[in-house]
Amino acid sequence: MDKDIYILGIESSCDETAAAVVRNGRELLGSAVASQIDIHRRFGGVVPEIAGRNHLLAIMPTIDEALTRAGVAKERIDAVAVTYGAGLIGCLLVGVSAAKALAYALGRPLVKVNHIEGHIAANFIAFPELEPPFLALVASGGHTSIISVEDYTTFVPVAATSDDAVGEAFDKVARILGLPYPGGPEIDKRARLGKADIRFCPNLHARADLAYSFSGLKTAVVNYVHNVRQRGEEVPVNDICASFTAEAVGYTADTFMLALRERHAPRAVLAGGVAANSALRALLAQKCEAAGVRLFVPPPVLCTDNAAMIASRGYYSFIANKDIAGLDLNAVSNL
Repeated sequence: MDKDIYILGIESSCDETAAAVVRNGRELLGSAVASQIDIHRRFGGVVPEIAGRNHLLAIMPTIDEALTRAGVAKERIDAVAVTYGAGLIGCLLVGVSAAKALAYALGRPLVKVNHIEGHIAANFIAFPELEPPFLALVASGGHTSIISVEDYTTFVPVAATSDDAVGEAFDKVARILGLPYPGGPEIDKRARLGKADIRFCPNLHARADLAYSFSGLKTAVVNYVHNVRQRGEEVPVNDICASFTAEAVGYTADTFMLALRERHAPRAVLAGGVAANSALRALLAQKCEAAGVRLFVPPPVLCTDNAAMIASRGYYSFIANKDIAGLDLNAVSNL
């Protein structure tokens, strides 16, 4: 490479306003995230209209902060990469609009990035030695997908959930238990204090078609809690968290391991917000080691929504002259 390439990434698909500068697709120079967790906690979840309004307030200060932390003038940016989907449409539009304005003002290319592919690309920042091909599991609040990464710009879907995502199940269980938002980290913490001695879905096993389904497990937990309360008994919150986590994580890992065996994949990547779950990280590490598969899992800060992953994914499209968008780029809620 003749010269360093600097990509400004912008992410606003849900409730995090994020911007980051990444050099050559691998080196994170500066990142900024404006979190809305405290704003949405009182509602027990993300309110799209409120999230969109707060993105409007935070987007430009967040971009300026990322550039300042990176020590890179905006004129030095080679391209602007932005999440255009999937996500909450009103939230996505804020990031897309800001990215289009910057790209136009700077005279730089605009690169559109799939949010799910961005999550996978977080591993390129965490692990400089990681190269395709590999098989990736993306586990988040909106997606549970197995994706074959053939090269840096070719992402082939292998399997996905037929109903709820695993992160959505975590959020629903946390809410029925009265745990604070965000529920995933709280369940993770409570699960370590409880006993996994409740079986909610005895027949929950990896399917031959690799398709995930979490609606049954989620509903079983909800019904269990309702029945306990109707009997006037104390809800064993920690034991429910431990038991639910064991089933959800075991099922998620077993299905991914089946996909790895079928494809004889020597490398596996875990990505997405649920990749921060300590039980999932530990179980997959154990199973991959036993199977002789090298597992890559980014640090928790790169599992949740961030713009570094968007900049990294955008870099590889930029140098391949792919996914270059015009100023008519629109946000897409589902991809």
